[in-house]
Amino acid sequence: MQTYIQALSEEERHRVHEDSLKILAETGVRMETPRGRKIMHEAGAQVDENNNLVRFPRGLVEQALHLTPKNFILGARRPDWDLEMNSGECSLVADGEALSVIDRHTGERRNVTFQDWLEATRLIDALDELGVFWSMVRRGKPDRSAGDMVRYLCDIFRNFSKHVQDSLGETWAAPWLTEILQVIFGDKDTVRKRHPFSYLLCPQSPLIIDEYYTEAYLELLGWDIPVAIMPMPLMGGTSPGSLISTVVQGNCEVLATLCLVQAAEPGAPVIYAPVLATMNPRTGQYSGGAIELGLMSVAAIQMARYYGLPVEASGGGTDQFIPGIQAAYERAMNALLPTLAWPDILVGPGLLGGSMILSLEQLVIDVEMFRMSVRAHEGINGYEERWLTDVIREAGPGSSFIGERSTLEGIRGGEWYISDLGVHEPIGYWEQAGMPSLLDQAKERVDEILATHKPLPLDEHVEKELLRIEAKARESSGEKTLA
Repeated sequence: MQTYIQALSEEERHRVHEDSLKILAETGVRMETPRGRKIMHEAGAQVDENNNLVRFPRGLVEQALHLTPKNFILGARRPDWDLEMNSGECSLVADGEALSVIDRHTGERRNVTFQDWLEATRLIDALDELGVFWSMVRRGKPDRSAGDMVRYLCDIFRNFSKHVQDSLGETWAAPWLTEILQVIFGDKDTVRKRHPFSYLLCPQSPLIIDEYYTEAYLELLGWDIPVAIMPMPLMGGTSPGSLISTVVQGNCEVLATLCLVQAAEPGAPVIYAPVLATMNPRTGQYSGGAIELGLMSVAAIQMARYYGLPVEASGGGTDQFIPGIQAAYERAMNALLPTLAWPDILVGPGLLGGSMILSLEQLVIDVEMFRMSVRAHEGINGYEERWLTDVIREAGPGSSFIGERSTLEGIRGGEWYISDLGVHEPIGYWEQAGMPSLLDQAKERVDEILATHKPLPLDEHVEKELLRIEAKARESSGEKTLA
């Protein structure tokens, strides 16, 4: 039987839903995109143009939930790597947008560079537990021009071969993205069917749908781009000071955005993806290591399942700035809880200091935590052949089971999770090996992967087309084409 965890009772899930409907109908959200307000007005919402407020009648929300597909794939360039949503599988996506990095050669914290972005992207491409791209660090300079944005998008697909999830901050970037997707994956119908790119849309808390990222998404209408709706309410800061009220507010923000998505493109795929977090009462800042983060992530997973929607959950945060004991226990606790609730996608590995500092070694350690958490979720297998009561009877009192064939079959068949990271041998073996730390082992693993892993190459004609698109983008904004 698999191991599951829940944070909300059935009655509490129903009340979260009902309270959310009431807030959306009576209070509404501030929708800063004029195009979005027009779409919602035509869909039957109550729109007040004086203050940009949109209120959602109950029936409109229920219709939007009905229109939202419950099953779809997130496509990948690599063969056999499409992720089926709501299929009972769980994949990782690395945490994103770090501002600094712990240099893996010197151990010093410094500003990020393009090389850091490149190494992080190739590392997550190599680790099979990570099935979705999110940019782990900023690339060293803003991608403000058309040429820079096109180069960034092309570099993602050059160095990562699984599913890509990202956002666009400008409406003009949308046609460049769709042209790139067609070059790599085929025509528009193929892109619509395969969903190789999903859009990360983050409503602002409390109860605001922003203009720029939302307008950029609306430029992609007609492409059936899946949308991961990721508000980030902060308990005590941008949401009220209780866990359940933060769950309600995050749910409101997801449902309001879902209504806009379905009104704009009925049947568009949506992933329920709120990051429900807590403020550090000492500082007023985000507390990445708070255990409440894991608890509310479980609640978010349960609300997604209440609606029958695919879910992208968060877990594994820490307040600590370097790998070590505090980072380990905070991340392990906050990764285990949502993994036991079993989302479709789990965000979290690789960043420290409240998701601001990249550590490639920490990424490797976090993947190992996820593997162990998955084993915990798999639970105790009750298949008839696993009971082995006949083996107990035949062996009798005082016997050893080391030599039993059933023991070997259990080892090979998954009854044990056997880790190859960390210390699991007698102390003499560890001393003879030079007493390496876990961080030493993780660094060695990172070095080995980066030295040997080669991303799946793009076809030669695809590369030529991508370079042509980049040159066209740079010419359109008066830039010089980069080498």
